Amino acid sequence: MSSDVTHARLELAGAAGSLCADRWVAGGDRGALLMLHGGGQTRHSWNRAARSLAAEDWQVFTVDARGHGQSAWAPDGDYSIDGFVADFLLITEQVQRLTRTPIPPVVVGASLGGITALLGQGERGGAARALVLVDIAPRIEMAGAQRVGAFMRSAPSGFASLEEVADAVAAYQPHRRRPANTDNLRRNVRYGEDGRLYWHWDPQFLRLGDEANDAPLRHQRLIAAARRIDVPTLLVRGAMSDIVSDDGVDELLELIPAARVVDVAGAAHMVAGDDNAVFVDQMTDFLLGLPAGNEANNS
Repeated sequence: MSSDVTHARLELAGAAGSLCADRWVAGGDRGALLMLHGGGQTRHSWNRAARSLAAEDWQVFTVDARGHGQSAWAPDGDYSIDGFVADFLLITEQVQRLTRTPIPPVVVGASLGGITALLGQGERGGAARALVLVDIAPRIEMAGAQRVGAFMRSAPSGFASLEEVADAVAAYQPHRRRPANTDNLRRNVRYGEDGRLYWHWDPQFLRLGDEANDAPLRHQRLIAAARRIDVPTLLVRGAMSDIVSDDGVDELLELIPAARVVDVAGAAHMVAGDDNAVFVDQMTDFLLGLPAGNEANNS
């Protein structure tokens, strides 16, 4: 285990423009980890986990998705799942070049990031050495998804201050303490031309295409992709999740029989943010069990 962790910003090429990323490294090199955030988040949601995993001698890459954080907004407004998958496939190729290895990265995906990784690996193959799905499965509970969507659409006129941003976050996550230091929320917002604060993502991200809004079609596509997953897979679910139900877990285990599932007590949909220590412990245990040099060979 290494104690000195450094990280540096870099730009990756996406299918719709540049993608902002951080590379976290320490002394060793057990392989590459690619961490994909959920819709409405940024790469900074992984900062604490990335630092801890880099200290375990993994090279960790965290990336702002298209239209999020400091990554480019899609010029044509394409925020379909196929657009995110296209970016994912390009990112994994670049990570392999940067780490100078033919072995794909272990891919950790939360929510939208997990859907992207599941489809990319299941439909194309060869992109991931292993998958960690963070509170996401092919079956998504609509009540939970609608709650997330309602929050993302709840401030079309923006905020007057970071205090108002903190109030909105606290209302959305009542199981967490309200942020004491509102300065930490600056990464989640941008200044509009009117001087008000707006969420960091491209507003067009919320106007998804027909496929993304068609839950039955999306579910069937995810089922088909999951059936083709033959790399080690871990589902880390928040015990308080309203996105992944017990039925969703059972279905995932039918589709990927060798998958492991762990619940994080006291955590909701944003598992790593709710209990980073337990999340990292579960990740470390899973990573220690990976076959050396395991490669993805889906076809």
